[in-house]
Amino acid sequence: MRIAGTERGAPFTLFVDGEEMAAFAGETIATAMLADGRAAMRRDRSGAPRGLFCNMGTCSECLVTLRGDGGARRVRACLTPAAPGLRVETGPAA
Repeated sequence: MRIAGTERGAPFTLFVDGEEMAAFAGETIATAMLADGRAAMRRDRSGAPRGLFCNMGTCSECLVTLRGDGGARRVRACLTPAAPGLRVETGPAA
């Protein structure tokens, strides 16, 4: 849900679990996902959805996997800036 009258940066597209998603300059991955109605940032080993808890980078509940350039790395969605073309995965750690 967006707050009326909120100024936003330039729009761009990133990919979450292979699906296109709109984001805006200045947003974190978590902000973009929440604005798109995606509350689950990751799934634990049992497949249960996990979302934001602290929103300041200390709890790791928002870990996502970034894929690109033949590699993958886990990052905290609440601290990582969204970027054009970014490929985000919310499944269990690879």
